[in-house]
Amino acid sequence: MRLAPLFALTAILSFFPPRVQCQQISNRRLSIETIFAPGGLTGRAPENIEWSPDGKLLSYVQRNDSGDHGELWSIDPNTGQKRVLVSESKLATLAPDVNTIKNEIQREKITRYSVAAYHWGPDSKHLLFDSLGQLWLYSLDSGTAVEFTSAPEPSEDPKFSPDGTRVAYIRRHNLYARPTSGGDEKQLTRNDKKDVKDDDMLNGEVDWVYEEELFVRSNYFWSPDSSQIAFLAMDETRVPTYPIVDLLPLTAEVQNQKYPKPGDPNPLVRLGVISAKGGGLKWISLTDNSDVYIPRFGWVRDGVLWAEVLNRPQDTLELYFIEAKSGRSRKVLTETSKEAWINVNDANMDDFHVLRSGDRFLWSSWRDGHTHLYLYSFDRQNPLAGEAKLEKQLEQGDYEMLGVKGIDEKSGTVYVAANQGDPRQEQLYSVKLDGTGLEPVSHQPGTHTVKFADDGQHYADMYSANLIPPKRSVCAASGSPCYSLWESRSVAQYDWLRPTDLELKAADGTLPLYGQLLMPTQSPSGGKIPLIVEIYGGPAGQTVRNTWGAGVTDPFEEMMAQEGYAIFSVDNRGTPNRGRDFMASAIHHQFGSVELKDQLAALDQLFRQNPSLDNSRVCIWGWSNGGSMTMYSLLHSKAYKCGVAGAPVTDWRLYDSTYTERYLGVPKDKPKSYEESAMPPLAEHLNGSLLLIHGTSDDNVHVQNSIAMVNSLINAKKQFRLMFYPGKTHGVTGDARIHLFHMVQDFLEDNLR
Repeated sequence: MRLAPLFALTAILSFFPPRVQCQQISNRRLSIETIFAPGGLTGRAPENIEWSPDGKLLSYVQRNDSGDHGELWSIDPNTGQKRVLVSESKLATLAPDVNTIKNEIQREKITRYSVAAYHWGPDSKHLLFDSLGQLWLYSLDSGTAVEFTSAPEPSEDPKFSPDGTRVAYIRRHNLYARPTSGGDEKQLTRNDKKDVKDDDMLNGEVDWVYEEELFVRSNYFWSPDSSQIAFLAMDETRVPTYPIVDLLPLTAEVQNQKYPKPGDPNPLVRLGVISAKGGGLKWISLTDNSDVYIPRFGWVRDGVLWAEVLNRPQDTLELYFIEAKSGRSRKVLTETSKEAWINVNDANMDDFHVLRSGDRFLWSSWRDGHTHLYLYSFDRQNPLAGEAKLEKQLEQGDYEMLGVKGIDEKSGTVYVAANQGDPRQEQLYSVKLDGTGLEPVSHQPGTHTVKFADDGQHYADMYSANLIPPKRSVCAASGSPCYSLWESRSVAQYDWLRPTDLELKAADGTLPLYGQLLMPTQSPSGGKIPLIVEIYGGPAGQTVRNTWGAGVTDPFEEMMAQEGYAIFSVDNRGTPNRGRDFMASAIHHQFGSVELKDQLAALDQLFRQNPSLDNSRVCIWGWSNGGSMTMYSLLHSKAYKCGVAGAPVTDWRLYDSTYTERYLGVPKDKPKSYEESAMPPLAEHLNGSLLLIHGTSDDNVHVQNSIAMVNSLINAKKQFRLMFYPGKTHGVTGDARIHLFHMVQDFLEDNLR
């Protein structure tokens, strides 16, 4: 469950200058309609930002606010010169706006997992477009597109071979390949198990749990010489099915989703290697234990694979090297985290890098209490000869290395994201492969999310801060120059408020917690000021970050502050980017108790420091894990007068196995963890007013969670408000989003005025 607060589910670009500057311009107030208008407050940002393989161009799709008009642009990182690569008329066919997709689940999947609309060919002269499942091959030289696939079923996850002679893709749960020069496609894989249904065998395709909870974006990879493809086969026969029912049609429609809950059978996985021309399939056995994950794999070089094997409790990760021809394997590295878990996530998903020297690789670990980067060596001639040897830790300190972003092997430089000095920021740093010279590359305070060219010479910088508008730039890794790609339009006509950064103490009285407070100029009814607490509180996200739209600086929260309400948010123990002990050790095998204790301790300190706040009028609200924390807080505390719980997990036995077992343990081993965190049995303890919201087609947190809570609240004779959004998924989008936020606003005002 990686989705953070509801506001983060759509890109609403905005700008938060200091209030004193804006008062000289206008006193215009925000409204829900302006916040959620097409394009948001400051315009639609560039989409599908990609580097050409030769590093000479950065490409991106730029659309107007409504998405009706769009072009594929490029910028030269050396000169800043921009030009149109694909015109509006052509792009409308090759890469239509995702908002034209009618199926809510399919549309949200594309945006949630950032599915690419186009792919560069290895020659940097061709593009492969994915037009809603049909592939088109486009020549930049001629400006013409050729339909590459035309099957009735969609062709997904396309990839050029390294030599550019073929394209592979997934269709009907199997791998296919076709020459780029033309000719017939070749089906490479088939269901080879007679006792397994075709729909239950995924060859090279990613299932829901791997995609959502292990951040896997592809399950097949070309060999460097383009002769073979390594793929992961997933047998989902034993995985239970959850029915997602669309009740809007005259005859209800059911989509059956493979979704293992804690303790359920997970997909059975195995690695295979097959010739790119078909045939020669070789299955690889890595471990006798079938109940494992294989979250990452790839090629060390031609003929040699690497693969990571994660055990079911997710506290041991093993790295294997494998001979592709014989299938012989050797475990070369073992990572353990018995007091917590192995943090396989999107931050370190690409931190395993085999260097071009062919005898060293990078590896990230939080073995010393923080996530840092390590350099290992191995026998280049015989990678399976022995275990990998630790050469050195490349950087260290009381901060988190947030991911390898680029490598310039010519200069021996690695570029990493890190939050050194302030866990609320994300900056770009460089460090030498000999472990020397850690220094910042970015300098402007805030959050820099970067994407490097393959050669490590340039990067795209997606930057924002609490009071600085989002902007996109292309920069030289050497430090200068940077050229502007896009800047949000000004919204200086709004009367913005400035948040106050806070440092509070956790319930243990020692650990610092970071918070933010947004104070209105006056109370909506005079006297003391009512307070709204915005919460997420889980391992998948921070709310207090120096980036646009986080926590109290979200436009909706700003709007509520303009109406006279104070807004407060704090990151409790169990939230990320503060090290292993803060995130993992504090909440291992429990959900709710420690987090709520920290929230209440921070709330007490806030009231002592701000006597103008009314501690009898406090409402809490959040989405996803924030919805769970809201529900848990109303059941275990009397501190809140009301709460809005959006798409909450109410019983962790109803969420997916991979996410939940990582934190609470496997149910048969830790039954008490699940019993103590379940909320429906505590319905009679509900305090304050509750608004419960859920989309009926939520494929992430199933509506079953809210149904179970509703049933228990009715049995406990507890009154509450309930809103189901028919056909909507985890992120309630479209016009329903405006309806939702008006409902939330009305509920908060009814309880706090």
